[in-house]
Amino acid sequence: MLSDTDRSVGTAYDVLRDADDPYADYPKRIAYLIDPDGRVAAADEVTDPGGYGAEALATLAAAKR
Repeated sequence: MLSDTDRSVGTAYDVLRDADDPYADYPKRIAYLIDPDGRVAAADEVTDPGGYGAEALATLAAAKR
């Protein structure tokens, strides 16, 4: 988890909300899966934090194929 108070990381990863979004002041929840070489293998917007674990496992399983 990361606290991005100056929005520099959100800017770098291009995940800031649009200015007209009703939640523009709040960050998106993005989960990044990083491969062993340090590259982003997948990026998912997390809309249901309680259910994301199963989604992450499915993404990892698909990436291994």
